Amino acid sequence: MTDVYEGVDNLEAMQEAVNYNDFLAREVAREALPGRLIVDFGAGVGTFARPLHQRGLNIICVENDMRLGARLKSEGMRVEPEIGALPDASIDYLYSLNVLEHVEDDASCVAAWYAKLKPGAPLLLYVPAFMVLYSEMDRRIGHFRRYKRTPLVALLRQAGFRIERDTYVDSLGFFASLGLRFFDRSGGVLNPKTVRLYDRIGFPLSRLMDVFVGPFFGKNVLIRAVKPR
Repeated sequence: MTDVYEGVDNLEAMQEAVNYNDFLAREVAREALPGRLIVDFGAGVGTFARPLHQRGLNIICVENDMRLGARLKSEGMRVEPEIGALPDASIDYLYSLNVLEHVEDDASCVAAWYAKLKPGAPLLLYVPAFMVLYSEMDRRIGHFRRYKRTPLVALLRQAGFRIERDTYVDSLGFFASLGLRFFDRSGGVLNPKTVRLYDRIGFPLSRLMDVFVGPFFGKNVLIRAVKPR
């Protein structure tokens, strides 16, 4: 992550991805319970933190882009620029969606998550998959890498996490992203109309395909892990 995030326009375009965002919001909500201290690591424009805040849940946005942080604060959310500001073993639930790929030293980041979570606390992690899909968009918005499922699981286990679920997501999106890599002429800027079209037609079909091919490939990796008691 950087102090000034260059992909805000893409974050705004992704607001058009209603089905995609609803899918991730449901994943986030599984562990977002009253009484828990919840951390959104890399909260961005607040797509997922905002609904939790509006429900009255205790959520902290970790966001080191000053502009985005100010925007979140203006909506009444608590914002910390770094997770190091939080005490060890203080977090009941941490989720991070499409953020770890922005962190150069991802192993240290995962170790920090482990230190800040309480024993027994869950982690939800969602990241882009497969370096073969690495495109101008990845370069433009500061992705250091895309992930394969097995090495990412190993990284989390090395930090001490127990893996409860790991799968690829958005199998049809794999092919859409492959096309983006080779034929995109936008300089890595998402077109909101294209995002909306894929979200309405492609993503629901992709989720059906994921039932069969999720163990093998997809545009993203989804992992639920737990810090052992």
